[in-house]
Formats: sequence, C-alpha cells, structure tokens
Amino acid sequence: MKRLSLGRMVVVLGTLSVILFAITIFALATGPSEVGFTDVADLLLGGEGESLDPAVRDIVLRIRLPRVILGLLVGGALASAGAVFQALLRNPLADPYVLGVSGGAALAGISVLALGSVFAVPTQSVPIAAFVGGLIATGLLYWVSGGRGRSSSTSLLLTGVVFNAFASAGIVFLASLAGFFDGSRIFLWLIGHLSAVEIDAAGIVAASVLLGLTTACVLSRSLNLLALGDETAAQLGVPVEAHRRWLLVATSLMVGAAVAVSGLIGFVGLIVPHSLRLVIGSDHRLLIPATALTGAGFLVLSDTLARTALDGRELPVGAVTALVGGPLFIYLLRRAQARGPIA
Repeated sequence: MKRLSLGRMVVVLGTLSVILFAITIFALATGPSEVGFTDVADLLLGGEGESLDPAVRDIVLRIRLPRVILGLLVGGALASAGAVFQALLRNPLADPYVLGVSGGAALAGISVLALGSVFAVPTQSVPIAAFVGGLIATGLLYWVSGGRGRSSSTSLLLTGVVFNAFASAGIVFLASLAGFFDGSRIFLWLIGHLSAVEIDAAGIVAASVLLGLTTACVLSRSLNLLALGDETAAQLGVPVEAHRRWLLVATSLMVGAAVAVSGLIGFVGLIVPHSLRLVIGSDHRLLIPATALTGAGFLVLSDTLARTALDGRELPVGAVTALVGGPLFIYLLRRAQARGPIA
C-alpha cells in the first residue's frame, strides 16, 4: 500500500467535492421547468436568484432541493457502508443490498410503518427500527461468516439471497395487511425511491450518516489492517473485536438511516467502492471519504435520470442503479470464479 500524503488527500477529495457540487447544480437545474445553471448556483451560494420566476424558485428550493439532499445522504451512506463491508468480510462482492442488510433494515422499518397504529408505535420510530433491523441482519451475516469474515463468496451470496427472500416475503405480507395508503408506501420501499420526499427526516438521516461515517473514518487505519486478516491486525496492535463491533454498528446505522427514507436501493455499495479502489487504491483513510462523496453524486445522477428519462413519467431510482450495478456484479462474480473455485 502506497504512503498516503496530505497533498494527495486534498487533491482527490477536493476534486470529488467540486464534481459533487457540479452534479448538485445539474440535478437542481434539470427537469420540466427550465432553470439556468448560474441561477441555481446563485441560490445555493446564498443569492436571491432574482432572475428566476418565483414559482420556479419554489420548485427548485421546495421540491428538487429536498430530494437532492436526501439523495446525497443516501448515496454517501450506502457507498461508504459497502466499502466497510468489503474490507471487514474481505470480499469484493460485499454490499448492503446483496448481503441482505438493506432487506433486514427495510423489513424492520416497514413493520413499524404497517403495524405501528395497532401497537401505538409512532411513525417517527421508523429510522430506529430500520437501524435495529440492519444491525440484526449484519450480526446474522457476521455469524454466518464464522465471526471472522472468512466465508467464501458463494456462502455470503447465498446468505444474502436468503435474507432478501425472507425480507421480501415479510414486506409483501405486511403490505397486504396495511391499508391502501400505507400499502403503496410499502411497495415503494421494495423498489427504492426518492420520490416521496420526507424532508423532516433529513436531520435524523444526516446525523446518523455523519456519526457512522465519522466512526468509519476514525477507524480507517484499523480497517486497512483488518482487511489483511484478524491475526495480522492483532499483531499490529488493533483491538480486533472492539473495532469490528464499532464498524458493524456504524455501517448498520448508515444503512438503516438510508433505507428508512429511500427503501431498497441496490448496488450503490458495490459499484462505487470497487470503481474507486481501481483508481485511488485501497487505503481506507482516503477510500472511505472519497466513496461517500462519489456515492452521493452517483445516486443524485441516477435519480435525475430516473425522473427525466421518460418525459413526464418517473422511474424508481432503484431500477436505474440495478441496471448499472447488475452487469457489474455479474462481471465481478465471473472474475472471482476465474481466479479459482469460490464454493
């Protein structure tokens, strides 16, 4: 692993930040209502956007901006969680969606959404339930992997299939019990979306993502060593079990917060970390923050395509990420098989 200099971190993260800002402006300016890029940039930087029609300004600030903010948070959370999972499990195919962690979070959150009125549980507890569900799914995955992340790719993938099948069956069952309105919201969770924007949840999601991401960044050096193996990490002074538990809680917190507002959006945690690792290397001190920035931009771009591609009709963003991530997942699996048996 190459020595990481402060200058390189500044250049990489600064470049990604500028690209992310440009993507944000593009997303806010793109849609049925024509908005100039300079007007959007002026609004974001604290200007009044005086050349904008008041109705268009409201569209940008009250409809598009909340959606973009949640897209940034969800994309950053899912991508960085994928990077942590890949290091902890030492498996390039690890991803919150593929491994069933997102499914566990969605099932728990939807359980509160569908049955909350029966048991007098407020809907504000959905993010907490999603976090607990993600944590349980992560713990089960960790247990299946033997506690040390040494299971083969096939074992982990089969476990993810089982988790996702169970979660999907539970979600469909709950949707059948719920009323029409709640049932529609539940089915949106199954496909992944950013259309039903709940900006009131942005504060909770932002706090959860920030806390999880900060934990992952603080423990990024330990993550580098854990990716080499538990014995190596322990010999180099890493408190393996303690740091692993903190990292599992951090990823579950991020995934739970993301799923609570967007549903099951797949493959972001697979595409982004793998692509960046090829470009900037595998040092998690740089990879984790870079992955968060890139994942945020990737999901906002995907959502912009989802809401504009069909000229008036809207695709779920989960379908767009699946169209991109599915072929890449097959490629990675084939490459892993070419290196030798993975069963």
